[in-house]
This record gives sequence, C-alpha cells and structure tokens, in this order.
Amino acid sequence: MSKNKSNLWQVFKGVAASMLGVQSHSNYESDFEQPSFIPFAIVGILFVLGLIATLILLVNVIT
Repeated sequence: MSKNKSNLWQVFKGVAASMLGVQSHSNYESDFEQPSFIPFAIVGILFVLGLIATLILLVNVIT
C-alpha cells in the first residue's frame, strides 16, 4: 500500500476512467490511497466543465 502522490496524468486517467465507468478495481483502490483528494476534485470539475462546454458547442453547431 504505497502512499506515493499521483502525477497529473495519473489523476486525469483515474478521473476519466471513473467518469466513463471503466476503471479497474486496483486503480480505484490506488486512487483512494492518495494523501489528498484535491487534485482529483479539480480535474473532475474541469472534466465536467469540458463536457458541458462540448455539449453546448455541439448543440450550437447543430441548430
């Protein structure tokens, strides 16, 4: 059970996999062993804002 900090790419991959529902159980456990949830929260919020912006852009292009 390593308490090593995740780099930004690992955090992004973890958030993206979780949002898409394809994250493995071992990666899920590794994410919850991190000392801070703040990077995951920030990347999660940015991921959701990006999704909303993409949907707004798509709707504007279609209509």
